[in-house]
Amino acid sequence: MTGVELLELGLVVLGLAVLARLAGRFSMSTIPLYLLAGLALGRGGVLPLVKTEAFVRTGAELGLILLLFLLGLEYGASELRATVRSSWRAGLVDMLLDFPPGFLAGLALGWGPVPAAFLGGVTYVSSSGIAAKLLHDLGRMGSPETPVVLSILVIEDLAMALYLPVLAVLLAGGVTIGGVGTAIGAVAGVLVFLRVAARVEVGVSRVVFSRSDEALLLSILGLALVVAGIAQLGSVSAGVGALLAGIAISGPAAHAARGLLAPLRDLFAAFFFVFVGFAIDPAGLPRFIVPAIVLAVITGCTKFLAGWWSARLAGVARDGRIRAGATLVARGEFSIAIAGLATTGGLGPDVASLTVAYVLVLAVAGPILARVLGPRPRTAEPAPPEPVAITAR
Repeated sequence: MTGVELLELGLVVLGLAVLARLAGRFSMSTIPLYLLAGLALGRGGVLPLVKTEAFVRTGAELGLILLLFLLGLEYGASELRATVRSSWRAGLVDMLLDFPPGFLAGLALGWGPVPAAFLGGVTYVSSSGIAAKLLHDLGRMGSPETPVVLSILVIEDLAMALYLPVLAVLLAGGVTIGGVGTAIGAVAGVLVFLRVAARVEVGVSRVVFSRSDEALLLSILGLALVVAGIAQLGSVSAGVGALLAGIAISGPAAHAARGLLAPLRDLFAAFFFVFVGFAIDPAGLPRFIVPAIVLAVITGCTKFLAGWWSARLAGVARDGRIRAGATLVARGEFSIAIAGLATTGGLGPDVASLTVAYVLVLAVAGPILARVLGPRPRTAEPAPPEPVAITAR
């Protein structure tokens, strides 16, 4: 890299550091700020990058792989199956309430079934990162509704492992009999993978585990990239391959890898969110503001209802139901990841533009609602009679 390229890249990283500090100061997610930075630094922005766009593009691809890989590390295959058995009703209600608004909105905008399916996923999945931060910052990790919130997030993540391969196949072949058949095959392949992973995850973890942090970091990162590359060669998203690779690792290897890879994830995920903003023409964004606000209001209500009903089903008192619903409202990293897949798959900028506007609204409004709605949990509030089986995030 030339001196000018290093200077520009250094200024970008320092700028992102300032945004991260600003977000921490006001206890908000960094995602909206990174997206705005991408809008400002992309083509048509106020300060477009000249020399380092290619580096940011590569960093963004690594960011998506690391985001999904570390998400997979949070859950072993056997633990995911236990969660599905205990919380499938809450997950089903969540999906039925939050996927249709996005899908119908895509059809109403004249996008066709495949882009509409991408938008349905955008409105369906909550931001696990924002929700986890809210639970920690608001002192609600031990609240009665927290297991309900976490179980819904786990179900959503598992649904993404099935949903993303289907979309990748449909994106490649369109809605045809052959494309649908291939999509069904992709779902079957993921289910088989999860079943096999439940049997071999201990063995895989033993192979990659090392007491040397250096050896473990290189082994885990190399495995994630190899599986992502194989998935990409097989016409499946590299991010989906990374997600499945993470699920296949458990135990001490997964625990140690999370700590080693988290700083890399944070760095390259910042590039990922910035790069999503690159793909958006700021001049075309205003026409999506009204649809984004309308969609945010509708899906904010449906997600709140999903959290409320699920907490009620678990026997949580009224205050806890309010907190559960409000905590799940924010959308963030996974919604942007879905839009990024749509953009790289050639669907054009409209899906990404609407998604960015939509996430900007809910990534800001969600945490505010979570702080305002629902009083702080009381120690006397009864716990649910049968806690759901979840894995701590």
